[in-house]
Amino acid sequence: MTQQVPSTEPELAGVRNFRDVGGLPTVDGRRVRQGVLFRSGHLAHATAEDAAFLSALGLHTVFDFRNAADQKLEGPDVALPGVRNVNLPLSDPADGAEFWRMVRDGDLEQLRSVLDDGKGADRMIRSYRLIITERTGEHSRVLRSLAEDSVPALMHCAAGKDRAGLSIAVTLLALGVERDAIVDDYLKSNAKHRRYKVHRNGSSASAYSAEVMELLSPLFDARAEYLAAAFETVEETWGGVEPYLERALGLTPGARERLRERLLD
Repeated sequence: MTQQVPSTEPELAGVRNFRDVGGLPTVDGRRVRQGVLFRSGHLAHATAEDAAFLSALGLHTVFDFRNAADQKLEGPDVALPGVRNVNLPLSDPADGAEFWRMVRDGDLEQLRSVLDDGKGADRMIRSYRLIITERTGEHSRVLRSLAEDSVPALMHCAAGKDRAGLSIAVTLLALGVERDAIVDDYLKSNAKHRRYKVHRNGSSASAYSAEVMELLSPLFDARAEYLAAAFETVEETWGGVEPYLERALGLTPGARERLRERLLD
């Protein structure tokens, strides 16, 4: 039996951007059930108290969308007894490795060269489009797992914003959640207490100067334009959500109905 969790958002010491996706409305008047679908940043730094809270949710599966480089940098997830951990990287560790090294180590001129004049936001938009077109197998596996037996489930990446944000959005599309509600949930990652902590090498003030942080902001913001680019890609590539779910993700009508039965009130 799915456990009901408190509606107030918990303050977890070592896990950022945690929230229950329950309560979001669908276009046909239903709502996502409380206590069955959660999202967060990585669990590598979860405290014992955090782990006890997460264990009490009755989770069946944790989907970790980080790649090997993320896991090397942050560490593996804290083990939760009796919970299945499924690692489905939604990005290649070699893709952009030099770029992210520059984000951590680069000086102001280097950061200007790769992020100024909208280049940072453009990079994020491209990455969202690529995840939609190139990671259909992973998203198919997530939806089919949820339809079969994997709830309650927690989805996370590093910050819980981009890869997890897209995977949650794809799941909510399959459930028929209102588009504005999907965007509103995605944008909650911008709250100060949820945001990923930017780590730069070097302790000098210049490493975190106002201009540096402004240049980095497109990479660490949740922006509606990013999610809009993902939705546009679905439309442009497959002609709409329904053919995307059926042809790209292989979600049969029966599987979709089971998904809705498991996740909706």
